Amino acid sequence: MPGSNDNPLGNYLKDRRSKLDPAALGFPMKRRRTPGLRREEVAQRANVSATWYTWLEQGRGGAPSPDVLDRIARALMLTDVEREHIFLLALGRTPEVRYHAIDGVTPRLQRVLDAFEFTPAFVKTATWDVIAWNRAASVVLRDYDALEAHQRNILRLIFFDPHVREAQLDWESVARFCVAAFRADAARAGASREIEALVEELSERSPDFAQMWRSNDVQAYGQGTKYLRHAQLGLISMEYSAFAVDGRPDLSMVIYNPATPADAERIMALVKSHPSHALKDAADKTSARQNGTHTKPHSAHENVDRVDTKLARKVRMRS
Repeated sequence: MPGSNDNPLGNYLKDRRSKLDPAALGFPMKRRRTPGLRREEVAQRANVSATWYTWLEQGRGGAPSPDVLDRIARALMLTDVEREHIFLLALGRTPEVRYHAIDGVTPRLQRVLDAFEFTPAFVKTATWDVIAWNRAASVVLRDYDALEAHQRNILRLIFFDPHVREAQLDWESVARFCVAAFRADAARAGASREIEALVEELSERSPDFAQMWRSNDVQAYGQGTKYLRHAQLGLISMEYSAFAVDGRPDLSMVIYNPATPADAERIMALVKSHPSHALKDAADKTSARQNGTHTKPHSAHENVDRVDTKLARKVRMRS
């Protein structure tokens, strides 16, 4: 008797349809000997022939097209992960990315950012809107809280914010890198249409951007060293790394770790001197007294590098 691994796609589709409720989808419940939808009911929902769908489950008839797989995924009410799984089983590749616009992050992901107390970190979308950040990012990079939502776009800041522009050690190189990485991020996330209006706006307002965009360069954000002329700290260096948020190709987390112990000490002192840190420190002490706990102090570099490993697993290094 053939094993279940002889036809993984067919077995998976059969399993998925067995978990659907026919009554909830408008099908009669009479004369059903097995749970879930019948093959012909899945075929009806997917707008394919019952014979062809039967052959698909039986491993006959060749590979389905991406369009048909999408219809079957909708017919079986598959999640994004399940849809990706049937594409891998049927075609050996992931489906075309669907871009989902988003205005914010989950509380859990925000806690990941906040765990980096003295390390600037933020989450950006594929259109390079900064939608979440920690206190260190607001103190060291840009006060995102003081900006309107549409102003929290990295390209708008790089090309139109004089303070951000002045802070770059080599503005032209930074701008070219940003344009090339932005193009790659948008294409990877399937957001090419969504960026059309932004690209048009930037091109009209900035001849520099228009020229850089026409070069058609692409580059991975990856990792590297960032040098900034900070208004209070002077020249500082930070090692940046970009992480992909698992299951969300449209989001990435960027973390700026102080490059040297001296940078770490200066950034820590600046964050601690900020009024928002004093409020947080008071709240933490109140919470500790109420819970009967005490937090052992850490050195500057220990504080920079510490992060809850359970939270860190929520992001995956982008290669």
